[in-house]
Amino acid sequence: MSTVLKKLGKLRGRSLAELRQRGAQFLAAREERFGVSSRARLPSDVEFFKMLETPRGEHAITSAEALLDHFRTRTPHRFFAAFADPQETRAELRRRFGASSRDALIERARRITEGHFDLLGLRDLSFGNPPDWHLEPVANKRAPLVHWSRINYLDAEVAGDKKITWELNRHQYFATLGRAYWHTGDERYAETFAAHLESWMKENPPKLGINWASSLEVSFRAISWLWALHFFKESAHLAPALYSRALKFLYLHATHLETYLSIYFSPNTHLTG
Repeated sequence: MSTVLKKLGKLRGRSLAELRQRGAQFLAAREERFGVSSRARLPSDVEFFKMLETPRGEHAITSAEALLDHFRTRTPHRFFAAFADPQETRAELRRRFGASSRDALIERARRITEGHFDLLGLRDLSFGNPPDWHLEPVANKRAPLVHWSRINYLDAEVAGDKKITWELNRHQYFATLGRAYWHTGDERYAETFAAHLESWMKENPPKLGINWASSLEVSFRAISWLWALHFFKESAHLAPALYSRALKFLYLHATHLETYLSIYFSPNTHLTG
């Protein structure tokens, strides 16, 4: 009873709009937990391809192979300008930052391929190779694989320091691998990216685990994936099935953010998610 009263006490002073928003998010999470929400599963191929807009005069995309081919060949280029001419971008980076910066980047990428990460001021963290995406290696705690709303990630006995786990799962190191790939053409970096991406999707089913528990973390990861797909789009390691599945997960990331956007929870620090 005291727990219920404590929770009810937190509602004092809340606006009607906030109560409505929080109530909708609470109900959405319950629907996911009980398996009655379409937001808790990946769309099928048929469902997903129907969502895609087909440019006028082009055939509808109905296969993973056609989807990846469209990504690689479409014009005009619709991402950051640097990706329109990688060769010119590499030359400009060398001119501005020199060989030492390039060498340091490649060394960081090499260590990542070997399973060594520097995160939050902690050096040489190891999560396994491929990583255990639910592990906090400093406290040696592994968060449970249950619906994200059931995980008390503030409890160190449950998740250790959640920020360490989340920092890895932001996948911002994908950009390090991508930049090293651009500079060298070494497929080791693309291979590591593809292996980690595939592993993450396998070990983090829709809405299960600590890596779905914070909208901010979901948004950072989605941004990292978008950059990585452009870095590695010409690599054979970005296979059609992997690309198609990644887009389905990105769709799920987007619907998760749409549903659980942090409008009232840490609104000034969680503007992205």
